[in-house]
Amino acid sequence: MLTKRKKLSKKEIKEDKLVTVYYKVYGFVEENRKNVLIGVGVILAVAAAVYFYISQKDKTNEQAAIELARVMKSYDSGAFLEAIEGKQGTNTIGLKKIVEEYGNSENGETAKIYLASSYNMLGKLEEAYKYYEDYSGSIDVLNAASLAGQASYFEYKKDYQQALDYYLQASKISATNPSNSDYLLRAGINYLNLDKKDEAKEILQEIIENYQTSPAAREVNKYLVLINE
Repeated sequence: MLTKRKKLSKKEIKEDKLVTVYYKVYGFVEENRKNVLIGVGVILAVAAAVYFYISQKDKTNEQAAIELARVMKSYDSGAFLEAIEGKQGTNTIGLKKIVEEYGNSENGETAKIYLASSYNMLGKLEEAYKYYEDYSGSIDVLNAASLAGQASYFEYKKDYQQALDYYLQASKISATNPSNSDYLLRAGINYLNLDKKDEAKEILQEIIENYQTSPAAREVNKYLVLINE
């Protein structure tokens, strides 16, 4: 004789579904234990590789900072060749070596700007341009310096339009960059080189209005005189 089937409560139905799901998952894992373990191993290996990469990157950046601090004494004293090549008989390896060994770190990227500047001060403009152009760090002031360095190279080559474009880009990287007035002044001068007096006047007036106390503002009047002649 068939007995009447007991009606399950909502709680019992939920528990029954959970049990069913549990055994389905358990069965899958048991049947595919080898593949699951391999998959977990791959995930752990990737995680370990990422951790190692970040860890090594931090160490590289720290070491670059140490090396950069040592060589800045030469740079700040105006010994630019020594800053580039390092100081013999000491642990100062020089900017060129820092870039070669740590160029992919943030401080290694910073070293590129100082290396480019050192070459620039020695009149080695092609070398300077190479390192200005190669900068790819995340520091706004140095990004602007990279663009301005490239602009000065184009200015030297008498490619005034390129120089102008790069100086303007440099001036727009960060509103708080103290070098913005200098970049705008160079942009104004290159407008004059291109015989674009109206544009030059506009940008020179901007320096007077927004950067009144800057050294660049004191240079503006002599260029405005040329425009108004």
